[in-house]
Amino acid sequence: MVDQTSGRQAVAQVHATRLSLTDFRNYHALALDLSPGAVVLTGENGAGKTNLLEAVSFLSPGRGLRRATLDDVAREGAGTGFAIHAKLEGPFGECEIGTGTAGLQPGAETGGRRLRINGENARTADAMLEWVRVLWLTPAMDALFTGSASDRRRFLDRLVLAIDPAHGRRALDYEKAMRARNRLLAEDSRDGGWFDAIETQMAGTGVAIAAARAEMVRLLAAMNERLPEDGPFPTAGIALEGTIDQAIGQHAAVDVEEKFRAVLCDQRPRDRAAGRTLEGPHRSDLLVRHVPKDMPAARCSTGEQKALLVGLILAHARLTGELSGTAPILLLDEISAHFDPDRRAALFSILEELNCQAFMTGTEASLFSAIEGRAQFLSVSAGAIHEQR
Repeated sequence: MVDQTSGRQAVAQVHATRLSLTDFRNYHALALDLSPGAVVLTGENGAGKTNLLEAVSFLSPGRGLRRATLDDVAREGAGTGFAIHAKLEGPFGECEIGTGTAGLQPGAETGGRRLRINGENARTADAMLEWVRVLWLTPAMDALFTGSASDRRRFLDRLVLAIDPAHGRRALDYEKAMRARNRLLAEDSRDGGWFDAIETQMAGTGVAIAAARAEMVRLLAAMNERLPEDGPFPTAGIALEGTIDQAIGQHAAVDVEEKFRAVLCDQRPRDRAAGRTLEGPHRSDLLVRHVPKDMPAARCSTGEQKALLVGLILAHARLTGELSGTAPILLLDEISAHFDPDRRAALFSILEELNCQAFMTGTEASLFSAIEGRAQFLSVSAGAIHEQR
C-alpha cells in the first residue's frame, strides 16, 4: 500500500487479533476476535463501547484514556481486580501482552498493575512500546484548547511518549524530585545540601523533558509542511510557552540546565511562601493555532476545534508510524458525530492510508456507511458484543 499523501510505502501495521477481558468495567468475561484495519463499535450510550477502547489503551503505559484509578477500572463487585490479554500481529510476528491487577502470575509492579509480555514478567510498562503504540482521541479532549494548561501538557507528553519511550521515565523522575523539594519547602527546611541535590536532579530531568517536547513540536511542524494545505482537516500550528522552553534551541542544553538549577536555588524563598515550585516544565503550556485562519485554537468554533484536533492526531499518527516503523493503533471515540458525510469519508480514507488498526465508536452504524465492507462492524449491548454481518 502506498500513502497517497507522501508517496511513500505505508509503514507496517501492528494490530490486535484477539482481546480478552476479565472483570473490566462492565465486562465480566469477553473474548473478541479482531480484524486489521477499521473496527467499528456501535450501540446506545452506556453499552460499553468506550470501555472496550479503554481496555485497548491499557496496552500502553499510564492509566488509560480515562486516567482512571485501577479500583475504578475493575468491575463493580468483582473483588479480585481485572485482567486484559491481547494477541498482536506485526512485522515481529506474534506477541501476547497481559496486564491488570488480577488473573496474571505475579510480576513486576508497573504503575500499580502487573505486566507480562510473551509469558515473561516486564520490569516497566514502557516495555509495551517496543511492540505497539496506542494513540487516542476522546470527547473529553474536545475542550483541550480552552481547558487548563495541565491538560495540554499531558496531551503533549502522550504525543512525545509514543515517539520517545524514555519520556515517561523522565517525567516520573522529575515529579518525584519536585515532590521531595516541595516537602522541604513545606517543612521550612534550610538544608542547602538537600536542596542542591534535588534541584540538580530537577534541572537535568526538567531540561530533558523540555527538549523532548521541543523536538516533538519541530517534528510535527515538519510533518505539517508535507501535508496538503487544502486537506479535510486544518493544520495545527503548535508552540511551547515557558521559560525553559524558550531557552531550548537558543542555548546549549548544559547551559539551560545550569540556568534552571540557579533559578531554583534563587527562588527558594518565593517557593517556600507559595508552598510549591513555581518554575519548571510543569508550568509550561502548549499553544495551538488554526493555521489556515491564522487564529488561536481557543477562539475557533467548536466544530473547527474538533477538526483541528483530529488533524493534529492524524499528523502525529503518521509521524509515529514513520519514526517507529509501525503504524500505531488508533482509538477514536465518538469520532463521526460532529462531521458531515464528506469529512467522515475523508477521515476513513486517511486511516486507510495510515495502514493502522483504528477502533471507532458511534451510536449509529450509518455514520460509518462509507467503509461498509471494508471494516469490522461490532454491535455492543450491555457488556455483550456481536459481529454485524
